[in-house]
Amino acid sequence: MGTPSSNPLFIFFLFFFLFYSSVSLNPSDLAFESTYARLCNHHVPAPASRSDEGTVPGIADELRFQSGYFAGGDHFFNRSVTTKNHASFRVTSVRRSASDGVFELRGRMLLQQRRGATPAPGRSLRQVYPGRRVSHWGVLQWMRVSLSGFWSQSSGNLCMFGIGSSHVKMRNANVVLPASDLSLLDCLISGTLESFDDKNNLQYFEPISILALSQSSNYKFTMAGNEKDNGCGGGSDGEGLSLGNFSQGACTTFLGHTDRFELEYGSHCGNGSCNPVGGNGELPNFMLFHATRCVERQKVQILVGFPDSGYQDAVFPFHPNTTLVSEGMWDEKENRLCAVACRILNFTESLVNPYVGDCKTRLSLRFPAVLSLRNRSTVLGQIWSDKVVGESGYFSKVGFQGSSRVSKSLQGFLYKYADTERVRKSCAEKMNAKGKGNTYPDGYSSDMAFSMLVTNSRGQVAQGYSSPLSVCDQIYSGQSYGAPFVLTTGKPKAHATQSDKYSNLLNVSYTISLNPPPDFKFGRGVSSTKVKIGAEGIYNRNTGVLCMIGCQHLRSTDKILIKNETLDCEIMVNVQFPPLNAKGGESLTGTIESTRQKSDPYYFDPLQLSSYSIYRNQADASIWRMDFELIMVLVSNTLACVFVGLQLLHVKKHPDVLPYISVVMLAVITLGHMIPLILNFEALFMANHSVQNTFLGSGGWLEVNEVVVRMVTMVAFLLELRLVQLTWSSRQGEGSHPGLWDSEKKALYITLPLYIGGGLTAWLVHISKTSHQKRFRPFRLSRHKFSLPREHFYRPPSLWEDFKSYAGLLLDGFLLPQILLNIIFNSETKALASSFYVGTTIVRILPHAYDLYRAHSSAWYLDLSYIYANHRMDFYSTAWDIIIPSGGILFALLVYFQQRFGSRCILPKRFRESTAYEKVPVIGNDDL
Repeated sequence: MGTPSSNPLFIFFLFFFLFYSSVSLNPSDLAFESTYARLCNHHVPAPASRSDEGTVPGIADELRFQSGYFAGGDHFFNRSVTTKNHASFRVTSVRRSASDGVFELRGRMLLQQRRGATPAPGRSLRQVYPGRRVSHWGVLQWMRVSLSGFWSQSSGNLCMFGIGSSHVKMRNANVVLPASDLSLLDCLISGTLESFDDKNNLQYFEPISILALSQSSNYKFTMAGNEKDNGCGGGSDGEGLSLGNFSQGACTTFLGHTDRFELEYGSHCGNGSCNPVGGNGELPNFMLFHATRCVERQKVQILVGFPDSGYQDAVFPFHPNTTLVSEGMWDEKENRLCAVACRILNFTESLVNPYVGDCKTRLSLRFPAVLSLRNRSTVLGQIWSDKVVGESGYFSKVGFQGSSRVSKSLQGFLYKYADTERVRKSCAEKMNAKGKGNTYPDGYSSDMAFSMLVTNSRGQVAQGYSSPLSVCDQIYSGQSYGAPFVLTTGKPKAHATQSDKYSNLLNVSYTISLNPPPDFKFGRGVSSTKVKIGAEGIYNRNTGVLCMIGCQHLRSTDKILIKNETLDCEIMVNVQFPPLNAKGGESLTGTIESTRQKSDPYYFDPLQLSSYSIYRNQADASIWRMDFELIMVLVSNTLACVFVGLQLLHVKKHPDVLPYISVVMLAVITLGHMIPLILNFEALFMANHSVQNTFLGSGGWLEVNEVVVRMVTMVAFLLELRLVQLTWSSRQGEGSHPGLWDSEKKALYITLPLYIGGGLTAWLVHISKTSHQKRFRPFRLSRHKFSLPREHFYRPPSLWEDFKSYAGLLLDGFLLPQILLNIIFNSETKALASSFYVGTTIVRILPHAYDLYRAHSSAWYLDLSYIYANHRMDFYSTAWDIIIPSGGILFALLVYFQQRFGSRCILPKRFRESTAYEKVPVIGNDDL
């Protein structure tokens, strides 16, 4: 074991700056050369000139580090026990210089102070601005700095700096690089950064100490394999899964991710002797497992972390007090990983001479080859101390288990059914029932997985997800785009044995996860954590009935009893799948019941479950329908442009008819297109991340087409605006009849109260709907996704959306002001082209006719998937789909009769005769 003084130490002498500097970091610049000569020349003399040779491979990997920790930095970083400090450094370029063995380097360092929150989807570091900000993914504050300088290979000294708003320098200048290969005991990098601003400067901060794990490729495994001599088995019984089929062996399995495993403590841990990080403090709830390097298919370097219970960040929390550095080797005979773990000693906040030592911790891990109802974990292991009882740092064996992300892609798991006979007896009637001509999901299809809502006896609702773990001898070991795929011991196949293929009854096992709200009543108490139920049973694919026995782990809040937790297997789960050819939108239903007596402390009232998930064929049909509706939207908007254009041609040929066109009618048409444009104007210039587009998973296709649709709508709006301008101008001319404006005002006085009254009615209906609307989660729909989303709640239509719907209703009745103007003025002019008012009426009628067809032909009803005849854009129901087209046809017929037989031909005879304006000839000067 090395000592602090003999451990090789990487010490970075850095002067760095934030990005707002106007000073370049290019080593060829004069500003850099003069600053480097003043600050760094006595550590690494600057070469006389720069070489023209290209980049040098390999050196960048020697100096980089990813898992690091820093302390200090007061006045810039906050000292808080609730935050985690993370440091990383990478070299972006390495070039040879004119001096032999001196290399020109550029790199970037990142210092982050993280809260430990779960990252929000879509966030990245580049979206977090520097300074004291709280981002959505847990970064409280950070520094990202660009560095430039030189490294001497012969002396091992490295000096890099930057100049900007924050000036820093390294306190220590000596950098000692190891002459030989690195090993587990000398794999740490350490150094200290300090500001050379004046202490009164706002940019000043206290020195920052850095500790990191070296990523050098010169690392040599010295302890891997030796741990087997110290009893690696450690009671880890059972057959393990082989990793020999992978191209890189165990390296393919472990590298590239961080896994989280729950720790299991026995009753003997009551005296505090089971803390893996030492001391008598609170026992950790879970362990983080992060492999940093792997060679020779089986040798692995691992970071083992024990953060506090609230830590849920995606970045491994490298903290010297709670992190073990480990070496392990995959034993291909025993099919398990055996590892030696060491502590980081001599740790202080100043990080002066910390080193790796005390390598008396052992760890074993395996992937159990056989899963069952009572053992669903795909990873099992133990960690323990190799010291004697009473020795400093001793702790008893602690088990851990969980489901590694890697294990979901492993092939070879088998499932052993133990309670299917019990299910056959309990559900004999359901299992022996015959189908009634309906078709139900095949047991091997992805339709067997579903999202669900679970309701208890008090009406409280919890959300959850249920997915098969196995069907007969096949294992569902992962998910692809939200839909499970099937893996077997060999190559993936569509079905099991021939007997299973044609059997109506299939053995299945499920994993059911519930996420109850804080006050959700489950059993005798309130469930404040995630509920997991493992189940196995029988599925009848003739009737769509799934009957299972479930087991729930009743974990104690006392950590020392976790290993001896109670397993409640007195649970019955019954599910009725809807037919694949269902009409009317039938949904999945079922129950989760306890078979215990009501007096039993573990009894709970029956839970009702339902699901809005749909089948793949329904998703494909809905996708096809949405593609068709998108074409209909484009066609309808294009026809609207064409019909307005035909009206413009009509008035160009007959300019004398312009004054007799109702300005109110034109205003209604124009506003009908303008209001949706205003409310969705952002779609013309940026991606419209609406609820619909998000949960369609369209990958941007719908966003592009929304822009096209609104562009066409914009063209129609501009054409209508031109028609309004021409009509208005014609009314201002000397030849315009003075009575037209009076008649227009009278028509407005009649229509305006109707429009206002309708608007108030729509507002009252909106208030009534929002006050009684129940919130639920709709399913996610795409060509690969069709389940309940976790991101979006269904929301009732907003007031603006109801306003858009009402605007659509006014647009449906656009001919009403023209009819009233014709009656009041008693016009005999054919002001409107038949192609305009008939064509526009047809365009307004088609969505309602299509909605009637869709309602009676579609087997699935999905509000948020509407593109054409969108219920959020207009009034749609069976009644409205009859009333609105009938009204539109009636108005078109009235205009036709008015322009053919006279404006008042539609009135009774006694109302047809009235005083009308007469044309008076103009007397010119020549007649006098």
